[in-house]
Amino acid sequence: MPHHGLSAGRPEPLGASFDGVGVNFAVFSAEAEAIELCIFSPDGRRELARIPLRERDGDIWHVYVAGLLPGTLYGWRARGPYRPEEGLRFNHAKLLLDPYARKVAGRFRWSDALFGYRIGAARADLGMDSRDSAFAMPKAVVTESDFSWGDDRPPRHPHDLSVNYETHVKGMTARHPGVDRKRRGTFLGLATQPVLDHLDRIGVTTVQLMPVQHHMSDRFLTEKGLVNYWGYQTIGFFAPDPRYLCDGEIWEFQTMVRRFHAAGIEVILDVVYNHTAEGSQLGPTLSFRGLDNRAYYRLAENPRYYIDDTGCGNTLNTGHPMVLRMVMDSLRYWVEVMHVDGFRFDLGTALARGPQGFDPQGRFLAALKQDPVLREVKLIAEPWDLGPGGYQLGAWPHPFMELNDRYRDDVRRFWKGDAGAISDLARRLTGSAERFDHGGRAATASVNFLASHDGFTLQDVVSYSKKSNWANGEENRDGHEPNHSDGMGAEGPTSNPAILEARARRKRAMLATLFLSQGTPMLLAGDETGNSQQGNNNAYAQDNPIAWVDWDRPEMELADFVGRLAEMRRAHPVLRQKLFLHAQARALDGKPDLDWRRADGAPPETGDWHDPEFRCLCLSLRLASETPAYSMSGDVLFAIFNSGGPQEVRLPDPPAGTLWRVILDSATAAQAPRVLAAATRSLTAPAEAVLVLDALSAAEPRENSPMPGTFPPATG
Repeated sequence: MPHHGLSAGRPEPLGASFDGVGVNFAVFSAEAEAIELCIFSPDGRRELARIPLRERDGDIWHVYVAGLLPGTLYGWRARGPYRPEEGLRFNHAKLLLDPYARKVAGRFRWSDALFGYRIGAARADLGMDSRDSAFAMPKAVVTESDFSWGDDRPPRHPHDLSVNYETHVKGMTARHPGVDRKRRGTFLGLATQPVLDHLDRIGVTTVQLMPVQHHMSDRFLTEKGLVNYWGYQTIGFFAPDPRYLCDGEIWEFQTMVRRFHAAGIEVILDVVYNHTAEGSQLGPTLSFRGLDNRAYYRLAENPRYYIDDTGCGNTLNTGHPMVLRMVMDSLRYWVEVMHVDGFRFDLGTALARGPQGFDPQGRFLAALKQDPVLREVKLIAEPWDLGPGGYQLGAWPHPFMELNDRYRDDVRRFWKGDAGAISDLARRLTGSAERFDHGGRAATASVNFLASHDGFTLQDVVSYSKKSNWANGEENRDGHEPNHSDGMGAEGPTSNPAILEARARRKRAMLATLFLSQGTPMLLAGDETGNSQQGNNNAYAQDNPIAWVDWDRPEMELADFVGRLAEMRRAHPVLRQKLFLHAQARALDGKPDLDWRRADGAPPETGDWHDPEFRCLCLSLRLASETPAYSMSGDVLFAIFNSGGPQEVRLPDPPAGTLWRVILDSATAAQAPRVLAAATRSLTAPAEAVLVLDALSAAEPRENSPMPGTFPPATG
């Protein structure tokens, strides 16, 4: 390595910063006795130089190296005591990935040398291993951010107009025939026109990408020939994972975001700040553990061990100011440099824990809410972790949205035909107000979903009565239960036309329920095309056709149905209100904003809500009186949710001067709107179907054609 001039440098910013002449390096460690910067050859195989950091401002070590250029590979080594019984795990033999690395080159090669202790030793992790781990470690890369964003603007879709779509970067395009083979499974492949056209077809406003930050596969999976496909084992919070890059360049991610924005679609990242890939006390030493174990992690009363509220061996210590800073710096980086539009926080409760447990006013949430960059983006919490009191659905403060697993389970139960599920369905249709209606929160705070990456796909909900996770190598013991699923007469694939039609009908009914519910709808990629995971409800290790979206035989008729549901939701403000509905009389006309009815037209009595045979629920929806923008609107819908057999339903009187028009009948995939005669007092609701009626002005033409702003007929 040629000689480079060294100088003190500066403590800000953390990580590696190129200024056109050289590179400033800065890293945090409160308890290290010495820090060294290691420079590597372009292929990462040879350590070219080891530079001691002699400058320290507080707990930040720094040095400036003149002459270094972007593309330089580097890592850290930290000296200090190795006393695990005190929570100190310094090991100078272990190369450490920079927590602020913007780019990572190479991949982990599982080796015993990655561990700070000698595998198999009688004292386990209490004895130190002195083997150099550099050969098995990826390296951080000095980067330069010079991407031209042009006129890129975030779409900033309001919550009430949002339709979220959870997808995996690779899984979405690995089998897509419209994507160039060289780009399948990558950021550039995801943002190709066929994918954008499909998302537009089904009304998606926001894609929610499963983890794209640099992550690694667990050793036990690698030894089985599997990988951590989902990506919930993050080790680099600033770097895009190289697996999704065609040429290994950061601009590929930025190009993807720009293309999505040009198509009017937001990009939200699923981020994993609750734990890291270093695992428990028996895990490898890759970065944080070797730099400052007692700062980065929450340790148990016996500091040899970790508090594990995540089920992944450790919990990141966001109560420490420098760890909190790292998380906040990372979030701002993805917004300011990468232009993403928001975040979904995996196991969010772990991030918001204080000394007494979950704290809605704690450090992490307070930092997010006051941050001038982050308070402008969408924030979604997975409102639970595995620690004590970890289930916090509905407890998060504004402006957080929350994934509502109660919605998933209760809607599945109703359409499966479970007895007594109708009262729970009513709660989910109205935004789960019993949990979310507090603190000025909007009904859109509830992110409603029928399926997510974790569990059955929608197709499998109607195709399997039991999970089938044998491919995971855990003897089918893993995976979420109960699934509230039903094979409907067969287990898995079938050629029986009656079963196929029954499954299709139930999927349409469930999707219609999703788009008719107060809250923010979220689709799982492939649910709109009948994608199956062969009954695997925990495909985290399946980087293969089991987990990839199948585009060979997509149900595009179902995709068109979803697109029409999205259009119906956009056209009718009553379906996307921010205020919760509590059957309050409106000042405009004295009508309640929410009016429940039985099939015979009578209001349900207390006993009806607990009647196991009550399977046909009807409701009228109007805009709440307090809604300023729509207080004079006459928008009204009458919806029927029938999970039983064919049912005669008494219709309420339409608003004065209007006629009822059927704009949705989920019993069939495609139909034109149907105007009912003025004298019509009832209609037959088909079995296992959702019907929606809107009020058509009697002065309008009577032919069965859609009015502007209403649910249009099916298109090809």
